[in-house]
Amino acid sequence: MRKSIIVIFCVLGIAAALCGSANAAEVGHHYVNGVEGIKAATLPPPGFYYRMYNVFYNADEVKDAAGDEVPVDFDLSIYALVNRFIWISDIKILGGDFGADVIVPLVYSNIDTFVAVGDRLEKYNEDTFALGDIVIEPFVLSWHAPRHDASFGVALYTPTGKYDKNSPETPGEDMWTVMFTLGGTYYLDADKTWSASILGRYEIHSEKDEVDVEPGDHFHFEWGIGKTLAKIWDVGLSGYCHWQVTDDSGSGVRWDKSDHDRVYAIGPEVMVFVAPIKSFLSLRSQWEFDAKDRPEGNCTSLTLTKIF
Repeated sequence: MRKSIIVIFCVLGIAAALCGSANAAEVGHHYVNGVEGIKAATLPPPGFYYRMYNVFYNADEVKDAAGDEVPVDFDLSIYALVNRFIWISDIKILGGDFGADVIVPLVYSNIDTFVAVGDRLEKYNEDTFALGDIVIEPFVLSWHAPRHDASFGVALYTPTGKYDKNSPETPGEDMWTVMFTLGGTYYLDADKTWSASILGRYEIHSEKDEVDVEPGDHFHFEWGIGKTLAKIWDVGLSGYCHWQVTDDSGSGVRWDKSDHDRVYAIGPEVMVFVAPIKSFLSLRSQWEFDAKDRPEGNCTSLTLTKIF
């Protein structure tokens, strides 16, 4: 229970890239689930691209380690403006196109809840707008075949974001994270009008600087099933699954280390190619369910991908 009340720290961490006492929640992961959607594992051909994610996350309940709602007034709202700069080269490695990208997130967050201070609960209502943790992905490979695409990447989250262990609304995570990515898209017909995609991420975290806590590893995957219409529209369903897979460690851990957070989500998505501006626009909204040891809410994202 003590950890669950302030497990909001975790959600603020994932919004930045995108949850006891305040320092009892120094856990989290970096990757923002659900932002890729249909054909999540398909990367573009060689070229330069700019992708802008507008991510809105809202939750009004927190689940404990057993999946039961914590009886506390709670409202969390996050908006993340995430800028991603992508380069895919014509250099071949293991038959795949080599590429790299950089991600710069700006995060607004507002929390209205109660926090544990000693043996009592006190009202907490704060907001902030700040730089989140910058991501550098120096190694990306992508493959394309008549009936499938595949991708692999290694990324590093850097602790550049604003962080205060006593202020859960700050978007930084105060730790380094290495993230491995692997995924594939399969086309169910020769014309590639039906697609099924899955994209997995595995995060390994360092110890935090301001508190002796090393969060456990996290595994996520996004999935999408889509249909292409009139060659420019994609419609379908997308979602994500997330699990903490190893225990938190360190002398600063004051909760049950065996409590691992998890969540699932599903929702509709639509994407369109706008030829005059050489850009893709996508909109998806995903509702979380069966959460444990974290908030449960809705994640809606509007994404623009510009081709140069």
